[in-house]
Amino acid sequence: MKKEQKTIITKNKIMAKALEEFGENGYLGTSLNTICKEGISKGLLYHNFESKDVLYLECVKESFDKLITYIKNQEIGTDPKKYMEARLQFFQTYPNHGRIFFEAILQPPHQLKKEIELIKEQFDQLNIQIYQGILSTLTLRKGVTKKNAMNYFSIMQAMFNGYFSSPTYQSLSQDEWVMMHEDYLLKMIDFMLYGIANRG
Repeated sequence: MKKEQKTIITKNKIMAKALEEFGENGYLGTSLNTICKEGISKGLLYHNFESKDVLYLECVKESFDKLITYIKNQEIGTDPKKYMEARLQFFQTYPNHGRIFFEAILQPPHQLKKEIELIKEQFDQLNIQIYQGILSTLTLRKGVTKKNAMNYFSIMQAMFNGYFSSPTYQSLSQDEWVMMHEDYLLKMIDFMLYGIANRG
């Protein structure tokens, strides 16, 4: 076997174990010792990933990339409900990727926030494209521009994620956390687009 092929196999093996450990235990609950099992030595790990932070960021990137690809392959159109259903299906099908995704968004390791923001940019762009598509099917109220609506969406998303980052939700299991976040997010999008009260 060629050296390049061995390197790819080794990296894939390390990544698989790291995704499992970070997915089940989070950044703080995972050590390189727990990853260095089943034929993975510390020497091999450090040869391919120079630190725990570098390995974690690779797992974050893979989780975001996998989610983006999954969503793009679904027939969502301009239906926010279909978008949220696709997200939930992904999180149920790939629970470790889902947990890493949520930790990176809601409770990222402090020293890695800037790097995670860069990784997250492509996902943010996808959300913007989907929301713009939804807006294109609606008649906006008089005086409300698409730019206003997009700015409001960005503000509400940041506030919503901040709310779910609070200690209020830290007593929940990760799976409960994911389910509640997705359920509330769908309701928030619905309220944001269509309001909560009948006029007149």
